Amino acid sequence: MFAFDNSYARLPGRFYTKMAPTAVSTPGWIALNEGLARDLGLDPDLLHDQLDVFAGNALPDGADPLAQLYAGHQFGGWSPQLGDGRAILLGEHMDGNRRVDVQLKGSGPTPYSRMGDGRAALGPVIREYILSEAMHALGVPTTRALAAVTTGETVLRQEGPLPGGVLTRVAASHIRVGTFQVFAARDDVDGLQALLDYTLARHAPDAKGPMGLLRHVMGVQAKLIAQWMGLGFVHGVMNTDNMTISGETIDYGPCAFMESYHPDTVFSSIDQFGRYAWKNQPDIALWNLAQLATALLPLMGEREAAVAEATGALDGFRDLYAAEWTAVMNAKIGVDDMSLAMELLDIMSEGQGDFTNVFRALTTAPGRARDEVLTRDRFDDWQARWLARNPDTAAMGRANPAIIPRNHRVEEAIAAAYTGDFAPFHALNAVLTDPWQETEANAPYRIPAAAHERVTQTFCGT
Repeated sequence: MFAFDNSYARLPGRFYTKMAPTAVSTPGWIALNEGLARDLGLDPDLLHDQLDVFAGNALPDGADPLAQLYAGHQFGGWSPQLGDGRAILLGEHMDGNRRVDVQLKGSGPTPYSRMGDGRAALGPVIREYILSEAMHALGVPTTRALAAVTTGETVLRQEGPLPGGVLTRVAASHIRVGTFQVFAARDDVDGLQALLDYTLARHAPDAKGPMGLLRHVMGVQAKLIAQWMGLGFVHGVMNTDNMTISGETIDYGPCAFMESYHPDTVFSSIDQFGRYAWKNQPDIALWNLAQLATALLPLMGEREAAVAEATGALDGFRDLYAAEWTAVMNAKIGVDDMSLAMELLDIMSEGQGDFTNVFRALTTAPGRARDEVLTRDRFDDWQARWLARNPDTAAMGRANPAIIPRNHRVEEAIAAAYTGDFAPFHALNAVLTDPWQETEANAPYRIPAAAHERVTQTFCGT
């Protein structure tokens, strides 16, 4: 089945706790991602026979299961020990020269559960499956969902007892900014060096030393955040333990896509002050990168010189990000004119334009675009100047999706799943696999939420 080569398990024992998942009572299938399985060189037919593996009731050959240790800043506050509180890394699957983590989420308590039950309610499993696969289809680097199963057990959450689930997540790795932070905070220079060497070999083999890693992560994060911003995606919980070194989107807890555009948009129920609002995501990325730089300082020689070197590198992030953001927005309007793009965003904010539908209408039916905003006089003036520039509609077609996982549709799938009905989940996943075409099948999913359907708050899955 899997071709495991578990390199992380060969790192020092203080990096993790080796342990198996906790078995569940009566697992059942929700979904197997057959396309991803084939992409990984796996046989879907064989995987379908491995329900117990995806539920955590059995270990596949070659697995060396463990829960990873990390720390992190959560909403700016320092947490000295976090770690996989409800996840077990089964191992690293090799597909040729490509190495990916295979992890179970919701697989039971670990030493890092912090009094939690280590389980996942069905809703967060459904949300992460839908959102991560949609992001992949949109061309955004992301962890992916290989499988989702029910457990036959209930979990207790604030809203009451809920059915449980387990998600199998695939990632380039689960190394985070917080992984470096935990060893730096413990003054474990040997551990920090071992982690640096391992991470460079796995993710940035051409980079050299701590500064090479920092610059690499700056580059991949600048690109990633610009892609988020260009889709109206609000991550919702950009803690340092949720920023990967690989540059993949990870943790689909309180995330959501904007409908009516406003730069201050927040969805997370626990983000009371808008720290992780849409407009703040680039600045938070820089803040997180500064924490990575701080963690790497013990490996950079004399401290004053190291601080100066790291600060100089971080000072370049805004330019890195600006270049990526400019490329994203110029593609979205088909014209190399950032001021024109930002003017459109301002019109959309004032006119309550749907983020996805305004750009899509400009791409395929400019005459329809004015119907998407309330400030039509401003829009008409802007559109006349834009059309005079002969926009590149081919570029726009590659940048402006027809469909996103709209929040009310995700919640619809979750609500149905809680009753044992997975049809809305499967239907939504099916239309999201091709977000670039307007089809009869996806037409209902392109419609923004009606007033009574709007989802203004999303919740962490813990």
